[in-house]
Amino acid sequence: MSRFLKDEGDEGEELAADFLQKKGYKIIERNFRIRGGEIDIIAIFQDTLVFIEVKTRSSNKFGTPLESITPWKLKALIRTAQFYKIKNKNLPDGMRIDAVTVEHDLSGVPQIEHIENISF
Repeated sequence: MSRFLKDEGDEGEELAADFLQKKGYKIIERNFRIRGGEIDIIAIFQDTLVFIEVKTRSSNKFGTPLESITPWKLKALIRTAQFYKIKNKNLPDGMRIDAVTVEHDLSGVPQIEHIENISF
């Protein structure tokens, strides 16, 4: 991954974290990794443990940020979330996977969208 893309992704995760905190999410971990999976943000909202995938794009040339969450990626997110919950039994039983998309357009103002429960 190029440094530019990593920086863009890191910036997107920071914007997403700030956005979620303003909505009342309590962030408990960031960039949780196991072999075969990663979760960008783990938070608690009300009585639910929420695993959040953040996708940042500066153009839709290769599709929208949400379209980049493939079925394979979703399976990896589910598997990683289940592993995290097993290792952290003291957290809420209710769980879901959300996505936050960050799109940079020509205005320079990032557009942030939060989509709840993408693991239908």
